[in-house]
Amino acid sequence: MNQLLRFTTAGSVDDGKSTLIGRLLYDSKSIFEDQLEAVQASSSKKGFDYVDLSLLTDGLKSEREQGITIDVAYRYFATPKRKFIIADTPGHIQYTRNMVTGASTANLALILIDARKGLIEQTYRHSFIASLLKIPHVIVCVNKMDLVEYDEAVFDKIVEEYKAFSSKLEVSDIQFVPISALRGDNVVNRSENMNWYQGATLLHMLETAHIESDQNHIDSRFPVQYVVRPQTLENQDFRGYSGRVAGGIFRPGDDVVVLPSGFTTKIKSLQVGEEQIEEAFAPMSVVMTLEDEIDISRGDVICKPNNQPNVEQDVDLMLCWMNQRPANLNSKFYVRHTTRETRGILKEIQYKLDINSLQRMEGVEQLAMNDIARVKIRTAQPLPFDSYRKNRITGSVILVDEGTNETVAAGMIV
Repeated sequence: MNQLLRFTTAGSVDDGKSTLIGRLLYDSKSIFEDQLEAVQASSSKKGFDYVDLSLLTDGLKSEREQGITIDVAYRYFATPKRKFIIADTPGHIQYTRNMVTGASTANLALILIDARKGLIEQTYRHSFIASLLKIPHVIVCVNKMDLVEYDEAVFDKIVEEYKAFSSKLEVSDIQFVPISALRGDNVVNRSENMNWYQGATLLHMLETAHIESDQNHIDSRFPVQYVVRPQTLENQDFRGYSGRVAGGIFRPGDDVVVLPSGFTTKIKSLQVGEEQIEEAFAPMSVVMTLEDEIDISRGDVICKPNNQPNVEQDVDLMLCWMNQRPANLNSKFYVRHTTRETRGILKEIQYKLDINSLQRMEGVEQLAMNDIARVKIRTAQPLPFDSYRKNRITGSVILVDEGTNETVAAGMIV
């Protein structure tokens, strides 16, 4: 089975993210001829003497007019070794929320740096967001090497500066590659202009990034999405619980506990469709049946008795506020966590992060759009949660406006 790698791109406005993705799609033969013809036509209409591959991802009219990316664009492509979903995210500071959205499910972040400019404010900001969202792998692409005469010293200096800065971040796996997205150097095919670089091409790094151990297979968590009662003549007594495994490994015969009620029982069977299986692990979607009839409903979490999540009403979060209307203390909203929804209230804003200097600003009364802050919320019912560092599924929440049903914030539990 081909593994799926989700990755996000980050970089300053003109660093060439969209061109790089266009180049990846083009050189790995992942676009259709009519798409290519449309892009060639657009390019010549704009008077370019080359094919502008960024048009493959920038679909919004205003993006094409300004030559920038405004919203998150998802692109899918595959090679014989892996399947990929790319989130092309915008570079501007006012689109921090779009970047958080694109990065929240990613295994890997591509951070682009313009070889002529070196590390800039956005580099620090995007690297910090990648580390905040616990993206395990980072590839730093030093782009536009063709504009600095493919100079090895320029690349080495950027690598050195980035390593010094990234030692403060929580990212364990960082790789560097010198590329020219426009000309295709080291993206899919090796560059003949940079014989001094002996490492892998970008596509090879993407195909070989080790993502098997990114899932948490230690802490068993199964949030119940739906109670299955077929009510047919053959299956009158069948009662199963369907959902997606959020962590750990479950097998028939395992002792389990249901939270928040605390009832214990054993797993009777696990099945995918009609087929009985011997074990289930993240991110599989399965139906679980239990030995005892206990009251379980959507939003409950099934886990192992000796390894349970926290069950509390007061939750500490790193929150990214996504709405134009600001948030004040004691604002109320719905809290959605795994499959559970409950009401919540903003109790405390401990500090806001200045995302450019990484300084903490205390004494903040209000959160504006794109702000990232450490807050405390209190929920109407206890939530069974882990820290986001331990489990990205049971450690994340979204806040939804009670009146408009808009998603107003995304949070990582500390």
